[in-house]
Amino acid sequence: MNMILSGKVALVTGASGGIGRAVAIALANNGAKVALNYLSSKEATEAAVAEIMQAGGEAAAFQADVTKLDQIEALVAAVEETFGDTIDILINNAGHLVQRVSNEEMTDEHYTKVMDVNFKSAVFMSKAVLPGMKAKQGGRIINMTSIAAHNGGGPGATIYAASKAALMTFTKGLAKDVAGHGINVNAVSPGFIVDTAFHSTFTPEAAQKATIQGIPLGRGGIPDDVAGSVLFLASNLSSYLTGETIEINGGMFMR
Repeated sequence: MNMILSGKVALVTGASGGIGRAVAIALANNGAKVALNYLSSKEATEAAVAEIMQAGGEAAAFQADVTKLDQIEALVAAVEETFGDTIDILINNAGHLVQRVSNEEMTDEHYTKVMDVNFKSAVFMSKAVLPGMKAKQGGRIINMTSIAAHNGGGPGATIYAASKAALMTFTKGLAKDVAGHGINVNAVSPGFIVDTAFHSTFTPEAAQKATIQGIPLGRGGIPDDVAGSVLFLASNLSSYLTGETIEINGGMFMR
């Protein structure tokens, strides 16, 4: 086990599987005390906690709907009570396409669901941890955006793409707001990541194969590819990096 995050308390939202789970394990393997948040997948989250603890790490599972402000406040309070310290690292990973919906079929309910889980959750989770970070004059906030923020997403994903673009811009604005307190705010932007519920649910197998054929590195990404970049941003290795978005897409999109 590496210890570059020793003594740090990290909270990962949406950590029951996929990218969130991989991020939580990577942080724990590098010395952080990790809170894994979930909405409904209790057994999967507890299995991830057990894996971390068996490897000698420290972790706990916390249920909360991070689109609800009262539950966000309760989540942060519970994490701080459990680990006896304020949160040093926040990973705003919770997100969802919900379903593919064309603009002609758009409803207020769908719009609100997508914007709340992808954007509102990150805004108010960040708000909830900032007092503790400011008191320490240090912290890391890492937002999970998407290649969709650049290209508008696939069919029926317009609002999802817009929510991720909003999150990318929010990252820049928040980074400037809190830089004077030693808090770094960055984002990661995954491209086509396999072994996730997202593509298993929303992307047909033929479309997945076609996408991979167009990736310069010749393969789809895996959750650990994203976790490595998050670990970098959570550590002091990235101390002079803020307001930035790291693209993790095997060359699908280059800036």
